[in-house]
Amino acid sequence: MDETVLAMPAAEDGPVEREGGSPHLVLDGFTGPLQTLLTLARAQKIDLLRISLTALLDQLTAALQQASKSVPLGQQGDWVVMAAWLVQLRARLLLPADAPGQQEAAAEADAFRGRLAALDDIQVLAQWLERRPQLGHDVFARGQPEIFGHAVAAGQVIDVVEFLWASLALFDDETTVDTTDVYRARPFAPYQVAEARDRILRRLAGMPGGGPLEQFLPDQPANSSDPWRPLRRRSGWASTFIASLELAKQGDVALAQEGPWTVIGVQASDSERPLRPPVSQGGGC
Repeated sequence: MDETVLAMPAAEDGPVEREGGSPHLVLDGFTGPLQTLLTLARAQKIDLLRISLTALLDQLTAALQQASKSVPLGQQGDWVVMAAWLVQLRARLLLPADAPGQQEAAAEADAFRGRLAALDDIQVLAQWLERRPQLGHDVFARGQPEIFGHAVAAGQVIDVVEFLWASLALFDDETTVDTTDVYRARPFAPYQVAEARDRILRRLAGMPGGGPLEQFLPDQPANSSDPWRPLRRRSGWASTFIASLELAKQGDVALAQEGPWTVIGVQASDSERPLRPPVSQGGGC
């Protein structure tokens, strides 16, 4: 593998050039910001095997050393997290194509890409929350005065020893413990898209001709009195449908449908049989 890498500018040459809030990288097969490299790797639009991990880490280290004080520490931490995800994705693809663990490594890489997408959503939400007006700083509740400068009011002094003794008194054997039952809502865990992807691929392995999308739904509990039964079925349909679209986009399965609101047929993309839409029986989605 060609490991030729263009070197980063030295520290005395000036600050590191950053694009889109992430360091600018110059690697063999890629030139651009770290965020773009992570996006291409997640979408499988770049060959990670050509990327030198040593050069990537060296350039990231140089970027962190040259980062000015104006770059928030949280943003620098995002750079390290993005580089760590790239290293993990790269490590999962080091097995040869004919190795027995290649399929498992590819599945783990898909799972990592899904977690990367969730991480992006979390970062966007955190940035949105950070931009919101802060109570007591940007906005003030009714009756709460705006404090200019530094507050000089002394807080209450807590005796740590007395506080610990008071806490231990709560666990005294003579203390009556309240054992009244407290109402708690029954938890409902929706079906995950990642589980639906694995279920579709696993069932397709035993169905050379494929089948309607309904055959890939999760097994429903036999308890007919389950109050979450209708919601579980809706969750199963939603997760299975989204998983089939993702697999079709990646080229792992093929989908067919006669028309709107008819049954959707699912078949492995490497199947030798031609895919035909199943006969609609009014149960399509």
